[in-house]
Amino acid sequence: MTNFLQLSVHFMVPTSSGSIMMRSLKKIWHAMSVTGRNRVRVPIAWLALVVFGVTVAAGANITSPAPSLDQGFHLLYQLNFPEAHQVFAAWQQEHPDDPMGPAGEAAGLLFSEFERLGVLESQFYENDRAFDARKSFEPDTGVRDRFDAAVDRAESQAQTRLSQNANDPNALFAMTLASGLKADYAALIEKHNVISLHFTREATKWAKQLLTIDPKCYDAHLATGVSQYIVGSIATPIRWLVRLGGLNGSKAGGIEELQLTAQRGRYLAPFARILLAIAYVRENDKPRARELLVSLEQDFPQNPLFAREIGRLDAQR
Repeated sequence: MTNFLQLSVHFMVPTSSGSIMMRSLKKIWHAMSVTGRNRVRVPIAWLALVVFGVTVAAGANITSPAPSLDQGFHLLYQLNFPEAHQVFAAWQQEHPDDPMGPAGEAAGLLFSEFERLGVLESQFYENDRAFDARKSFEPDTGVRDRFDAAVDRAESQAQTRLSQNANDPNALFAMTLASGLKADYAALIEKHNVISLHFTREATKWAKQLLTIDPKCYDAHLATGVSQYIVGSIATPIRWLVRLGGLNGSKAGGIEELQLTAQRGRYLAPFARILLAIAYVRENDKPRARELLVSLEQDFPQNPLFAREIGRLDAQR
């Protein structure tokens, strides 16, 4: 993925030596980028799909009179954005101090912008060349302002709660989602891959902290699983540079964590299934990818993405 590994200065210690390392890394990256054959390829579609909380397990009760996060996320995953926004707004009124409310709102704004721009039509990239050739997008500045405001509220409320209780699970999960949302916007809409990688690192950090206090928060494994898979996909000569920025992992380890979320997650189980389908396509295991897509189509029939991707896989047989 072009430019994806230009690690931002946030990955380096803020000292003169850190700045020198950053400049050296940029030179290395530039040299590798123009050589063609040695160009570093990273599955940025994975980063683009970093956890931003847009799904829930199938069967959520969406007819309950009281608004719920499950209801809002389920509507998002069905691409029913107007009703999802209403649910998140109502939920925030009832829970004004819970950062998960604005985090859900931000997820809805981001996903609706993805749908408007056609980003969702091009996430199942089989290789990095296809992603490199993706078209440019013209974001809606009004939506961007609302998205930024919602993310800021989520982070502000989460930090307030963490100052009172460093082990607040909702606050830690909201910080994980907020970082993932920012990574998604930077990667897929703005094409700021350097910044996106920085936010991926942040999402991983918050997810690990959450798992320390709540090992059964299986949704958090999605963030760490994505990070592991990305690092495991990087060419060996520069993998150590990425590790200097605090990211470690392997493909197998990443897939194992995603499988855990897919099997036992609450909000993100179907989303993990999407990521696993992408992984299987990239690893040339299309039968397993198709199996996951079929199950998603059955669980979310109002979302046409799955049927289209199934058709595309079938056409390649």
